Amino acid sequence: MPNANPPDGATQPDTDADFRHRPHGHDSGKDAPSVSSPSEGPGVGSAAWSDPGAAPELAGDKPAGGVDADHPHLFHLAEAPANVFDGGGLQGGHEHNWPILKGQQGACYIARLAPGGVREPHWHPYAWEMNFVLQGRVRWTFVGPNSAQDGPFEAGKGDMIFAPQGHFHYFENASDTEDLLVLIVFNASSMEPDDDIGLVQSFKAMPADVLAAVFGGSIEQFENLPGKLGRVVIASKKGLK
Repeated sequence: MPNANPPDGATQPDTDADFRHRPHGHDSGKDAPSVSSPSEGPGVGSAAWSDPGAAPELAGDKPAGGVDADHPHLFHLAEAPANVFDGGGLQGGHEHNWPILKGQQGACYIARLAPGGVREPHWHPYAWEMNFVLQGRVRWTFVGPNSAQDGPFEAGKGDMIFAPQGHFHYFENASDTEDLLVLIVFNASSMEPDDDIGLVQSFKAMPADVLAAVFGGSIEQFENLPGKLGRVVIASKKGLK
């Protein structure tokens, strides 16, 4: 098989030429899935998250979020727009908003959970997940094959938590007063919704008699499950009775 690499001293292929001829920060790929995104809110470290429609407050020479206008290898994650949910928000760099990640099998997110915030229990069919706690306290539970369970357990700033591919898990803010910040790295380049199967939709998709049979309850109990069909992502415990 011939060597695809040019000999020493030969002109190297311009792998970033396609990026430079597109508007910066825009992914022109026509194969990107149509995803209904929640409203955008402020980036990590800016104004309070109480107003989902607020824009990030950028001061001085602080860079705008997303792909750098001059350097395609650089992504300003902490200033990127956030998808805001009831209990917090997500900011991410993936192949649809950071073109250089296409085909690289990597994506990165910052999850911010307010006090009472809960990441919907879920699993990822195509990727493992490495989590680094930037701020606050976090509580985790995992369920793996053969009914193996780990947790609940707590971790703090500077700790790392690994979620193997396909393992069911959730995490929540373990503090009543401080926001939780977690840096999450996936070994897949897709957007988070494309590799996420959540508990709520999974439950609501099952017939009530099936759930009653496996849980040992009554059909009526499961016919009256509250909630809507769809992704919750980050919920909030605040206001629970």
